[in-house]
Amino acid sequence: MESKGASSCRLLFCLLISATVLRPGLGWYTVNSAYGDTIIMPCRLDVPQNLMFGKWKYEKPDGSPVFIAFRSSTKKSVQYDDVPEYKDRLSLSENYTLSISNARISDEKRFVCMLVTEDNVFEAPTIVKVFKQPSKPEIVSKALFLETEQLKKLGDCISEDSYPDGNITWYRNGKVLHPLEGAVVIIFKKEMDPVTQLYTMTSTLEYKTTKADIQMPFTCSVTYYGPSGQKTVHSEQAVFDIYYPTEQVTIQVLPPKTAIKEGDNVTLKCLGNGNPPPEEFLFYLPGQPEGIRSSNTYTLTDVRRNATGDYKCSLIDKKSMIASTAITVHYLDLSLNPSGEVTRQIGDALPVSCTISASRNATVVWMKDNIRLRSSPSFSSLHYQDAGNYVCETALQEVEGLKKRESLTLIVEGKPQIKMTKKTDPSGLSKTIICHVEGFPKPAIQWTITGSGSVINQTEESPYINGRYYSKIIISPEENVTLTCTAENQLERTVNSLNVSANENREKVNDQAKLIVGIVVGLLLAALVAGVVYWLYMKKSKTASKHVNKDLGNMEENKKLEENNHKTEA
Repeated sequence: MESKGASSCRLLFCLLISATVLRPGLGWYTVNSAYGDTIIMPCRLDVPQNLMFGKWKYEKPDGSPVFIAFRSSTKKSVQYDDVPEYKDRLSLSENYTLSISNARISDEKRFVCMLVTEDNVFEAPTIVKVFKQPSKPEIVSKALFLETEQLKKLGDCISEDSYPDGNITWYRNGKVLHPLEGAVVIIFKKEMDPVTQLYTMTSTLEYKTTKADIQMPFTCSVTYYGPSGQKTVHSEQAVFDIYYPTEQVTIQVLPPKTAIKEGDNVTLKCLGNGNPPPEEFLFYLPGQPEGIRSSNTYTLTDVRRNATGDYKCSLIDKKSMIASTAITVHYLDLSLNPSGEVTRQIGDALPVSCTISASRNATVVWMKDNIRLRSSPSFSSLHYQDAGNYVCETALQEVEGLKKRESLTLIVEGKPQIKMTKKTDPSGLSKTIICHVEGFPKPAIQWTITGSGSVINQTEESPYINGRYYSKIIISPEENVTLTCTAENQLERTVNSLNVSANENREKVNDQAKLIVGIVVGLLLAALVAGVVYWLYMKKSKTASKHVNKDLGNMEENKKLEENNHKTEA
């Protein structure tokens, strides 16, 4: 007779073996996990009162079970089966929740939670899905350049380490590129790493470019599924150099100037609008039918007026594609007649002409001694003030730096001319003699007194201006003299004399002095006589008082005498 324990063990074994037919009516449950994360699978079963233990298993592709974890309800102990791929990765909690760390692609299985009682086995299946976000897509093997109207590989878009595999899409300027025969070809392929079971997706784009693709950005994206649904990751932009043939040729003049003048260096530059631009051209000079082969520049040095004309350039292999430009070399000629240093005599006539020849109307300015003249000089009869430095200057206003100037240094010579003047001081005591001299070169003035031949050195001279100056002396002659003024320069020696009489007022002054002295002496004598008369009068008056009986005739004489005395006193 078998024991009750033995019977229970046989029943448990039978139940585990036949558990696949004893599942409760639970629906499918899926757990999504990211690659490398921890997978958490709750048991989803209510724990029965008479639970003996709980157990987790997974099913192989052929359906056979593999037990991986066991937990007793009484001993609270956990046992993990010896399954290499889950070694040190499992954790079974008290509520029979199974955790698998470091999720892998191989963890995508059907796991089953089993709760076992003495008379039944309860199961709850869980489907595990593992997702791996792919790397950011990158455009590699990019073409160095693309040529218009040619189908050429643009590049490869690669995204690695994806699970499940994703899909790659190409974009031009943000718009999706779809396959188009002869213009857009997309080749997609994917590869799985046998160890990691992760996918690498590669999409190759062949593209036929046009000039409209210049500076257009190309990108690609990968669309994949993750734990939370579908997602898309975009690559960085890629811009490609687009090659296209030259369709137009242009010619430039360097450096860019508003006007070109004689002596300038001129560089012609030919440009084609293709990419890459042409490196060589044919340059055609005025009057030369054959072109000169050169790089994209051709330089003309020290250009002259005969270089004015049309200049052209063209492609070497397509001469019909040509460009032209007109160049005008501006010039300015000036002829001054006479010029340099010119010497003429005073009173001479001197015609002066400044002739201009220019590519445009030129302005003419005359200067004398750095002062601008209102009109051109003309000399019908030269004067000393006409001498000076004359400059004729001309310029083309529209042409920077194009100026010409010629100078004339005019020297007006003349023999010394003398004019002498005399002026008497109001007092009559001195006379001012002035010798006015005109001539060039500047004459030297010398004063002499005729007769004595002595030279007068104490003179006063005025500044020499416009060929003229004077010398002045002040004298007080006591006798008549003749003054001689001599003026001499390199041309001639001129002499002029002036008679100067003695001071006439000197005798009058002496007579006046004598008269004053006589008056003074007369007054002194009159005073003396009056004193004597008065004394006599006083004496006679005393005598008369004693002789009262004198006749009236004597009285009258006394009265007259007394009146005379009073007049004398007065």
